[in-house]
This record gives sequence, structure tokens and C-alpha cells, in this order.
Amino acid sequence: MINNKQHNINKNGHRIFFILILCLFGFCLVQAMQAPRKKHKKRPKGERVYLLHADELRYDMFGRNPDAQIVKGKVSFMHQGGHLTCDSAYFYQGTNSVKAFGHVHYRQGDTLSLTCERAEYDGMMQMMHARRNVVLHHRRQTLKTDSLDFDRLYNMANFFDGGTLIDGKDRLVSDWGEYHTETREAKFVFNVKLRSGKDVVTTDTLYYDVPTSTAHMVGPSKIVSGSSVVHTADGYYDTKTDKAKLFGRSTLVDKDKSITGDSLYYVKNGESTGYGNVVYVDKKNKNSLTCNYLRYNEKTGMGFATKRPVAIDYSQKDTLWMHSDTMRIYTFNINTDSVYRKVHAYPHVRAFRNDMQAICDSLVFNSKDSCMTMYKDPVIWNANRQMLGEEIRAYMADSTIRFAHVIGQALSIEQMPDSVHYNQITSSEMKSYFEKGEMKMTEAIGNVQTVYYMTNDKDSSLVGLNYLETDTMRMYLGAARKLDKIWTNKFTSTMYPITQVPPAKYKLPNFAWFEDLRPKDKNDIFVWRGKSSGTELKSIKRHEAPLQSLKKESLKKDKEKAEAETASGKTDKEASKTAPKKTVRAASRKISKVAPKVTKKNKRK
Repeated sequence: MINNKQHNINKNGHRIFFILILCLFGFCLVQAMQAPRKKHKKRPKGERVYLLHADELRYDMFGRNPDAQIVKGKVSFMHQGGHLTCDSAYFYQGTNSVKAFGHVHYRQGDTLSLTCERAEYDGMMQMMHARRNVVLHHRRQTLKTDSLDFDRLYNMANFFDGGTLIDGKDRLVSDWGEYHTETREAKFVFNVKLRSGKDVVTTDTLYYDVPTSTAHMVGPSKIVSGSSVVHTADGYYDTKTDKAKLFGRSTLVDKDKSITGDSLYYVKNGESTGYGNVVYVDKKNKNSLTCNYLRYNEKTGMGFATKRPVAIDYSQKDTLWMHSDTMRIYTFNINTDSVYRKVHAYPHVRAFRNDMQAICDSLVFNSKDSCMTMYKDPVIWNANRQMLGEEIRAYMADSTIRFAHVIGQALSIEQMPDSVHYNQITSSEMKSYFEKGEMKMTEAIGNVQTVYYMTNDKDSSLVGLNYLETDTMRMYLGAARKLDKIWTNKFTSTMYPITQVPPAKYKLPNFAWFEDLRPKDKNDIFVWRGKSSGTELKSIKRHEAPLQSLKKESLKKDKEKAEAETASGKTDKEASKTAPKKTVRAASRKISKVAPKVTKKNKRK
């Protein structure tokens, strides 16, 4: 009995120990189930691949595929909503996979269709490997390649042996790529080429968003659109609207013209905008423009530049630099033979060239007559000469000045070598004629006054001062811009020895020398220095002929009074006595029109 009891106790102890082990295992299992899991999709292993139909089915137990069911003739499979048809197949029921051959056609819903010559489908991994003449249709997109792997779990198709995506007018080609059927986004890598109508994009890596038809280019890329070529390393291109957003120091080239900027917004045949260190270059006309903001419309020919704009002209031996706060361009009769443009620069215009400097408040250049007009206190310097007036017009020929016209309060000053004395000419207007950029003749018209210092030919010392007044004067210049001869009509002149010049005659009444305002170099054009208060040109009102006007009310009263006097039988003589002196003649004229003519016949009656 004792042995039986001990045996039962041992038996019960083993059971308790076994139950404890089971409880401990269950507790660990619960803890494992409660542990955080990764968010990766888990491939289901439940549903199997079903063979729906085949004209012929057989086994080859001693062949190469003993585990396969060999099916032929209108073969059809179904797996989780996907339908696969082919001419023949190996069906591996144990591994839940299929090898399909001949006219393979896979359909998923009503939006996706895939055709190829052969394919392998793994039902456990939900992965299809399609080979040879693969065509994937998804909505309105078509992907053509020779090797494609389609992952049903992640809705992603990968091709790696060259592929073409067709989206309406867009055609994308690359060596490798992937296409997401759920988000309809595509990625293309290596030798990528996008053709959209006549536009061609070439790059190394491209992301394409199908719903918006937007291509994102990464790495060195090029967009060719007609005669325009875009170079960028980071750009977005909308194939529907032909809009491009370019970043990373991009460049737009159109024949001989180019625009480079940190950011460019380009619209084909529309408005383009550049931000950040924008550089515009016209190689044909040899000029350029730099600024931090540029806007230009190809359809209207309207342009706008601001934020430190600088126009640069290097068509001559010396480069011209011009700066203003704002620059605008207007195009007239665009796309015609009579096209011409106007460029407006304002305010605070400053220009520098080694042989010429200028300042003014505003400037207008008209390509129709090649005229550059400077407004509001313009000043021009050339070597030791200064010219100013109310308005200065410079007419160009191939970027070379041929004629200059100073209008209103014209003043020309030449500083002598001693930097103390000045040759001066003032008049109502001045005209200067140039030949190959060299001044040949200057004409001063209207109220001409001159102060001219005569020098000794041997040592160039000052001999005397000649003060002259006339109506018109012409000065002809020879080689090295030396005065050759002077022509003038009737004049009055006074010669003063240099030691006997009255203090009031050294300078003309309107003398002004603005050396401190003169730009020193190309960097000095950004520092505006205007005329100080009181040194600006004073506006002079033009003389107008006095005009007389008759008031309508007084004429009406005179007419009524004349008619009343005629009706009462008064004579012209009596009416003239009672009428005001200022209206006698007018009233008499009106009475003669109203009163009947007196003839001999009437007198007899």
C-alpha cells in the first residue's frame, strides 16, 4: 500500500510539473504576442491557386517535373481576385505556384492587365515574373518591357532590361524602372528619355507622377523644346502645361540667348521667372543682364528686372555697365518684320565705361530709332569733359554713338590740365555729331555763352580768357579731339589777359562741376549719389502766346438785348448809345442780321 501511495504521489508531482511548464510556455507566448511588431506587410499564406479550366491535364512522374500538373489548352487559373490564362502551364499545387507559357494574360480587377510570352507566378509570395514582350496596361498607361516583376502585395512593377512607359502624348524610356499601380508613380533610372510632343527630356534619374503628368529630374538633365534647351540638376516639368520649375543653378538657352538662375520658372511660349543671381546673356548683340529677380513673357515681349539689375554691353572694345533700381522692356509688333523694343530704366540710373560715365533719374532706349534718352538732371562725363541738360538724347549705330542732342539748359565743361580753370559753353540746346565713335562737330544753338582759355603753344600756359556771346556756334574737331575751327554768326566778344580777368568772368552763371557724383568704376554704379539740394536744374516754363476767350453767358445776354432793342424800333445809332462799349460792334453785327434790308422801294412806301 505504501508503495502504491508513493507511486501516486510521484505521478501527481509529474503532472503538476508538466502543467507548470505549460503555463510558463503560455505566458511566454502571450508576452511574445504582445511585443511590438514591425509594420511591414505580411504575405498571406491562406488562399491557394485554383485551376479553373484546362483542355488536357497529365502528370509526368518520371520526367523533369514530377511534382507538376501539366495542363494544356485554354488554361485558366484564379488566385485572390487575379485571373491568369495561357496556352500551357506547369501547376505546382504543393508550392502553390504556376509556370505559364504562350499568350500569357493576367488580369486584376478592371484596371490592370498584363500580357507576355511566359511567366512564373508564386501564390505564396504573390509575385509574378513576366518575360519576353511584356505589356502592362493600367488605366490609360502602358508599360512595355522584356523583363518585369509584378509584386501584387505592394502593387509595384519592376523592369530591369529596358522599358517604355506610354502616358498619352508622353513616352518614357529607361534601362531600369519601377511603377506603382496604387499611387501611379514611376521611377526611371539610367539613360532616361522623356518625349512629350516635340519636347525631349534626357536625364539619369526621373520620377514621374502619372495623375499630374509631372516629371521630377534628379542629376544632370536636359530639356529640349524647339530651339530652347534647358540644363538643370533638379527640375520639375509639367508635360500638360509645358511648365518647368528648375532649381540648383539651372540654365535656359534659346539660340544665342540664355538665362541662368538659382531658380527658374519656365512656361513654354509664356511667362518665365528667375530668382537668385539671374544672368541673361545675348551673344548675338553682345550684351547681358544680371539681377536677383527677372520676369519675361515670350508672347507679349514684356520683361521686368529688379533687385540690383545691371545691364552690360560688351559689343565695343570697352564694356559698358549700367545699373538702376528697376528695368522694364516693352515689345511692339511682336513676331512681325516691324518689331521694335523699348527699355526703361528707373530710378537712380548710373553707367560706367572707361571712356564714358553717366547718371540720370530715368532712361529710355528705343530700338526703332536706336535712341537712348536720359531724363531729369542727366550728366555725362568723358575724360575731362562734362555735359548736362534737361534732356539728353543719344542716337546709336551698332552700339556706337553717332549723334547726341542736349535739350534745355545745355552746359558743356572741359577741365583744364591745372584742374582749376574750365572751358565752358552754355546754350538752349547742343548737337554733337560723331564718326566711328569720335566727336567731329558740336553745334550750340540759342543764347550761346562761352568761356574759353587760350594757351601758349610752347608750354601750354594760360595766356588769356575769351568771353563770347552769340546765337549759334559750331566747333569742328580734328585728330585727338583737338579744336580745329569755330564758326559763328554775329557775336560780341571780350578778350581778357589772364592776369586781368574779372572774378565774375571765370565761370558762367550756371556753371556746375559734379566730379563727386561721377562713377569711379563698375562697382561704384550701385552707390547712388544725386545732386544736392539747390544744384538741380530749375524748370523753366516755356513762353506761350496770350489767348483771348469769349464767355458764352455775355454773348447770350448781348444777343437778347440786341433783339429787344430791334423789336422796340430803335435805330442802330440809339442802340449804340445804350449798349456797352465793349459789345457795340458785336451787337451791331447781330442787328444787321436780324433787321430787314432798306431799299429804295421800301423808302418810297
